[in-house]
Amino acid sequence: MRETLISFENYTFQYRSQAEPTIHDINLQIHKGERVIIVGPSGCGKSTLAHCLNGLNPFSYPGKSTGTLTICGVEAAQASIFELSRYVGTVLQDTDGQFIGMTVLEDIAFSMENDCVAQDEMKRRTKEEAAKVGLLDKLPAAPHELSGGQKQRVSMAGVLVNRVPILLFDEPLANLDPAAGREAMELIDDLQKVNGSTVVIIEHRLEDAMHRNADRIILMEEGRIVSDTTPTALFLSDRLSLAGIREPLYITALKYAGVKLTEEIHPERMEDMVLSDAAKAQVCKWFENQAGPMEKAVPEQMLSVEELSFGYTEEKENLSEISFTVSQGEMVSIVGKNGAGKSTLAKLLCGFVTQKNGSITLKGRDLSEDTIKERAGYIGYVMQNPNQMISKPMIYDEVAMSLRLKGMSEEEVEKRVFETLKICGLYPFRSWPVSALSYGQKKRVTIASILVQEPEMLILDEPTAGQDFRHYTEIMEFLKELNESGITVLMITHDMHLMLEYTERSLVFADGRMIADTTPARLFSDPELLKRASLKVTSLYELALRCGLDPEAYIEKFIQYDRQVRNE
Repeated sequence: MRETLISFENYTFQYRSQAEPTIHDINLQIHKGERVIIVGPSGCGKSTLAHCLNGLNPFSYPGKSTGTLTICGVEAAQASIFELSRYVGTVLQDTDGQFIGMTVLEDIAFSMENDCVAQDEMKRRTKEEAAKVGLLDKLPAAPHELSGGQKQRVSMAGVLVNRVPILLFDEPLANLDPAAGREAMELIDDLQKVNGSTVVIIEHRLEDAMHRNADRIILMEEGRIVSDTTPTALFLSDRLSLAGIREPLYITALKYAGVKLTEEIHPERMEDMVLSDAAKAQVCKWFENQAGPMEKAVPEQMLSVEELSFGYTEEKENLSEISFTVSQGEMVSIVGKNGAGKSTLAKLLCGFVTQKNGSITLKGRDLSEDTIKERAGYIGYVMQNPNQMISKPMIYDEVAMSLRLKGMSEEEVEKRVFETLKICGLYPFRSWPVSALSYGQKKRVTIASILVQEPEMLILDEPTAGQDFRHYTEIMEFLKELNESGITVLMITHDMHLMLEYTERSLVFADGRMIADTTPARLFSDPELLKRASLKVTSLYELALRCGLDPEAYIEKFIQYDRQVRNE
């Protein structure tokens, strides 16, 4: 019989600031060596469940609990947060908020310093764990100088040095490019096999999280567990779509083609799936019956970037000779590996930094003499990290701040703020403090604070990071409506689904240069270009190849059909 490391029995937790419990009657057992993925809509209680596991509830976020939670034989209610940290190591979604040390070495060694581990032992264990996560050569570097994937590896090493039996990952893929996310799941898999760890992963990007198989997927809704089953059983049911969670793309594609999904075809991962000749024929028939994409008129040019170069230091250029144009009303995705220069480009467009060479013009007018405030009148920018944008303690005040600064009447402010909060799925939380929100909910607050200003052009840095499919769709459909009304939208993203579903053009960056200006379908049909940009082929590409279809044409038709289905 397998050893149970985590046991929730009739467990309920209610924050001190809330009138009702956030999680209700949780009954869940997780066994030694298991890998469990927890999914569910934003606000369903996933993060609260995680905080109960690692002791942040109630030690950092006061509240009361009923029922029992036992971790490695220890009743959590009777243990300190320091004792629980010996059993549960947490890697947060926002890795910047987890760093303590000035260097990678100091950060990994921090917990051992607190435990007064001898220096020789500390150095040995630090180097050992740094080697496991591929960071041995980065020990002298500052954590904040690293890429997103490297930062996550530092956090992993920082918990691995304690030899904890349970590893808890809160949205490990949210801020990583697709290739780095794939590497992260492979690393988690390798570490689990070597250390025999129990792994709990909270993640919205379910298909990416299933790059390495899981034993179980826990689905939560409104603070309760509504499904606890194997990936196969979950994918064969309709529970994901009913809960507003995105199912893997290949599953959707097979359903469109009328292929019957059964346990025998092993639908949990595209790589393991057994497709019969009959199933392949159904996919091919669906493809043949779909019309090709229609040609669209090219609208008037809005933004022009010519020979743009910039470096944060004299010694290194972060962007080199970037040139492209964007037409009025386009929705364009800007993609590429972490550190490729995408966010730097956004800062240049908004005037936060000044280019070394080149020019930026908007509707034929050079922006070089405009101040940041002047550019903000027509270019809205939503940053990747919500904590860097929020300045007010209350949600309503944060969204209303820019309108109040413009001198708008309080009646009009309330009307505009409430409309925007409804669109962003935040209206029920309008009187909440920002501190009570999850990372994904904070992200929606920052989007709302920009959308309320009704800018001409909108630049969003990872707009869907940390969002469940329902809220993702609400935000993207609203952005689509804005776009169709004439507002130009540029989106920096690692979300391949977003590129495919909502944009018809992608600017691809790698190592400070723009290496392609192409369509998403063409991009995801070019393995070499994907590799250069630190992206990865989609399951649609793999499905097309297995069915003997041209991947680019198949992806184009899938995108077109999927948009029609979602718009019905």
